[in-house]
Amino acid sequence: MSPDFLNTIEVILNGLMAGVMYSLVALGFVLIFKASGIFNYAQGVMALFAAMTLVGFQTGQVPFSHLINAVFGTSIHSFGWTLPAVVAVLLTVVVMILFAILVERLVLKHLVNQEPIILFMATIGLAYFMEGMGDLMWGSEMKILDVGVPQGGSLWLEEFTAGWATEGSTYYGMYIDRLDIVATVVAIVLVISLTLFSQYTRTGRALRAVADDHQAALSVGISLRKIWVIVWAIAGIVAMVAGIMWGAKSGVQFSLSLIALKALPVLILGGFTSIPGAIIGGLIIGVGEKLFEYGVGPLIGGATENWFAYVLALIFLVFRPQGLFGDKIIERV
Repeated sequence: MSPDFLNTIEVILNGLMAGVMYSLVALGFVLIFKASGIFNYAQGVMALFAAMTLVGFQTGQVPFSHLINAVFGTSIHSFGWTLPAVVAVLLTVVVMILFAILVERLVLKHLVNQEPIILFMATIGLAYFMEGMGDLMWGSEMKILDVGVPQGGSLWLEEFTAGWATEGSTYYGMYIDRLDIVATVVAIVLVISLTLFSQYTRTGRALRAVADDHQAALSVGISLRKIWVIVWAIAGIVAMVAGIMWGAKSGVQFSLSLIALKALPVLILGGFTSIPGAIIGGLIIGVGEKLFEYGVGPLIGGATENWFAYVLALIFLVFRPQGLFGDKIIERV
């Protein structure tokens, strides 16, 4: 095979891996939207907060140490111990569940039957609150996240594919990041689990009922508050997984919250109400932007990955605003 053909295959594979990373973020948005009919602006910050909390637990950092030292003149920074990655992840899961309970009790329960725009504005305030709280708790400096996930290219894959090229050509094999491979496996497990939960469990069916009509769900005995706690807890765990993968890839820093912006085109393509759609949309965006950068980027100056996804999403908004798998909304006027 020619090196150009093999390079194209490598670009497609890397695009699929990148798309999976986008989809991990989009999943949290879909879960919240299915339960409440609102776009959760705070999802990206939830991923950041979960990743920062995980690093804090893992390194034994004292929460609010900067604030404590400033107020009392102390010099406390660490408990002096470290935790295994598994224990730190479990503790972070507990924190995200507690966060879901607090959000429901302090915010959501006061906004039952309110307009979606009011709930959306509440998530904006929640995002800024969480970002400030994370800064106070764990500090604003960049952190290294290491949970034992392998990183770097697969040497075996490079050596295996190097022999596919035409004899005499200078081709050194395909580069696929092992972290992306792990993220793909995790995303597949999450999608299968969430789809089964949504379609075949009583709580999943109640979640869909709440999304259709809050008042009707309440009238048949569905606890709206309970459903919101469950779905925000699940979205928090999904955000934690996304934060782990992105944090391990590029470090835990406040720009991590901006991954939410990359999830927007994914949601527009896949649909705001479809869990499988979040994955398919992510794959389309990932492959599309990589192929466009590889084939067209050099002709127009490069850097097309920054805007290609949004242009594609704009085209979808014009011709199919509900996305590939979203529910078509028909209202009587």
